[in-house]
Amino acid sequence: MQFKKTWVMTLALTSVLALSACGNNNGGNNATTNNGGTNAAATNAPTETSSGAELSGSILASGSTALQPLVEQVAEKFMDTNAGVDIQVQGGGSGTGLTQVAEKQVDIGNSDVFAEEKLKDADAEKAAALVDHQVAVVAIAAVTHPDAGVTTLTKQQLVDIFTGKVTNWNEVGGADQKIQIINRPSSSGTRATFESFALGTKTEDVQGSIQEDSSGTVKKMIGETPGAIGYLGLSYLDDSVKTLSYDGVDPSVDNVISGKYPVWAYEHMYTNGEPNETVKAFLDYFLTDEVQTGDVVELGYIPASQMQVSRDVAGTVTTK
Repeated sequence: MQFKKTWVMTLALTSVLALSACGNNNGGNNATTNNGGTNAAATNAPTETSSGAELSGSILASGSTALQPLVEQVAEKFMDTNAGVDIQVQGGGSGTGLTQVAEKQVDIGNSDVFAEEKLKDADAEKAAALVDHQVAVVAIAAVTHPDAGVTTLTKQQLVDIFTGKVTNWNEVGGADQKIQIINRPSSSGTRATFESFALGTKTEDVQGSIQEDSSGTVKKMIGETPGAIGYLGLSYLDDSVKTLSYDGVDPSVDNVISGKYPVWAYEHMYTNGEPNETVKAFLDYFLTDEVQTGDVVELGYIPASQMQVSRDVAGTVTTK
């Protein structure tokens, strides 16, 4: 009888300990879940292929410099948990990225514009082979040297500046200072977005304007050049430049989401056909809550899922 009683008590104690351990495990999972609902412990584990092996291989991405800071940061995090994967990210502009991925020179072509907008006519067939992976939204704002003396410009004033009709800031209510345009090349998706949705027209480079290949260089030039004006994605903005309102509307995240601020574009990561397992895993990681509510927001981009409006390849905006 004594043996039987002891055995029953031991069994009961074992059950209690097992339940307690389960409770502690569940509590640990809850503690590592971020606001977006992604289990942080799970994201620290290497991604596996369909056969159960750890990911390996290299990924080369090129193109949009507006998207480049986000891709670089996410790539570093992805490589931290996938030691067998090497990711290199290059700039060059959206047109370069789209051309290179269409020619299979890179694995991913980063772009601020739809491929159909850039790859037309003879390249239309190449564009049709590309697969679009939209990872975020970027807003583009007109920016000036801090001493230009303006805080907002209308659409017409911007058109007049970028077409050379207005050449001094005092003509639009600013300082008595000659305007210096810092532009992007025609291959730039940032330029295409700015021309389409801020100016409403394509422009030729006016005499005396400066052309720079990357958003980072544009920011540096504007901050150091009296009278300078250009345009940048919100991810590049800081106190070294003055951010302008557009027709009185600030380029804030809330105004972009609601559709009040019109100068924005989707950020695309194109692949030539369906991606291999390693590239697909990297692109899938971009769409996790960890990245969308973390890195995307932290760097000044907007998760596409938060947008209250959508825009098609023709530029038509509709309310969701």
